[in-house]
Amino acid sequence: MASRKRGLGRGLSALIPDESEGYIFDEDAKKEKIVEIDVNLVVSNKDQPRKEFEKESLEELRDSIKKYGIIQPIVVRKISGKYEIIAGERRWRAAKEANLDKVPCIIKEVDDMEAIKIALIENIQRQDLNPIEEANAFKALMDNFSLTQEEVAEAVGKSRSYIANTIRLLNLDKEILDYVSQGKISAGHGKALLSVKNKKERLDIAKAIVDKNLNVRDTEKLVSRSKSKKIKEKVSQKDPFVEEVEEKLMSALGTKVNLIPGKKGGRIEIEFYNDEDLQRIVEIIANEQ
Repeated sequence: MASRKRGLGRGLSALIPDESEGYIFDEDAKKEKIVEIDVNLVVSNKDQPRKEFEKESLEELRDSIKKYGIIQPIVVRKISGKYEIIAGERRWRAAKEANLDKVPCIIKEVDDMEAIKIALIENIQRQDLNPIEEANAFKALMDNFSLTQEEVAEAVGKSRSYIANTIRLLNLDKEILDYVSQGKISAGHGKALLSVKNKKERLDIAKAIVDKNLNVRDTEKLVSRSKSKKIKEKVSQKDPFVEEVEEKLMSALGTKVNLIPGKKGGRIEIEFYNDEDLQRIVEIIANEQ
């Protein structure tokens, strides 16, 4: 297990150049040979976790590339006569839009597993993913490479609870997942909706978030009110026989009584307000008046 973690960390430092503002390479990347490769020989990574590439952002990068070129090389691996992208697909797409013939690349020799790991982690660490893409990326790391939530958290620099809560979003309905992916509602909204058990009600609240531009706190209040309403409805739907028995007991004992039927029997709850009230009720039940 330890060696697998070390391999994961090695992949991040050695294979993913720093893409922060200023395009500063890490020390390992500086030593790598940069080669110009025909843009048509470079192919997308089929396991690329990022599915959405914002058109406006891509156009801005295209214009920058036209003016300054590609400042940071694309990291690739050679496979079947082509060069599959490990890191830098957005730059490659923008380069094609800019009609570049060649793109600067660093060629790495890595196996399928390492390439997929790096593709996932590279996007996660750079916050290039929407919450659902991120959730799918975390889940893919766990499912495909037998990583625990703790190991994923360590690899991507997040807390274990962050990993767990993000993956939970995948339990939402497709319609809501689409809202989150499109940025119409946030991950915080999604987490609030997870506590709504009824699908129709969940979808109605999600639509209200979009239509009324509700913030997360407003959504949590709406969900809370919905739960309270459900509880009241459940209480009001008592069997007429149960209500009749409760009324007889309340009349006899002079206090509130709640009859709770179960699959096998049930229980009776009798309220009292002080020691004297309790003694009074006991005397009534024991017929010691």
